Amino acid sequence: MDAIEARRAYRSLDPVVITKNLIKDLARSAGLAPSCFNYQPWRFVFVKDPKVLGEIHGKLSKTNRWVERASMIVGVFSREDDDCKVRGRNYHQFDTGMAVGFLMLRATELGLVAHPFAGYREKGVKGVLGIPEEYQLIALVAVGKKADVIHDLLTDDQKVTESKRPERKPFGEFAYIDRIG
Repeated sequence: MDAIEARRAYRSLDPVVITKNLIKDLARSAGLAPSCFNYQPWRFVFVKDPKVLGEIHGKLSKTNRWVERASMIVGVFSREDDDCKVRGRNYHQFDTGMAVGFLMLRATELGLVAHPFAGYREKGVKGVLGIPEEYQLIALVAVGKKADVIHDLLTDDQKVTESKRPERKPFGEFAYIDRIG
């Protein structure tokens, strides 16, 4: 519960040393997530090389300039054929999302920020990372340490949410008991 309470989508980041052991720890944590028939459809590219990070930065939306301060970016990808298809429901995104959740909670336990985001040009990032065409790049995850100050790379709106947790919906707006209504 501590990691769940502490996890936040901070954008104002400071550098952190990225080691091979840290990458293996985060990957192992993600790999422990449940998946349909244990197919484990998720794939991750852990990017820490400054040159490769710079190439990715050029493929991000303008509102994601804050990612330039991340010490690592994780490319999260999967494909439909690697997971269950049950009565028209494709599970690869759901199962991959659970693995990302495990990675994020482990990063939080380690005192890090792992912030998933979607503002990037998929084809361009896939090209930089060498992700095959048949895979879907579902998200990127910025990893760093929460900064004590709010950096100028954030937009004005991002600066506001950095200092105060955005409101969460009350129970009755997203959860029901027995039936809806």
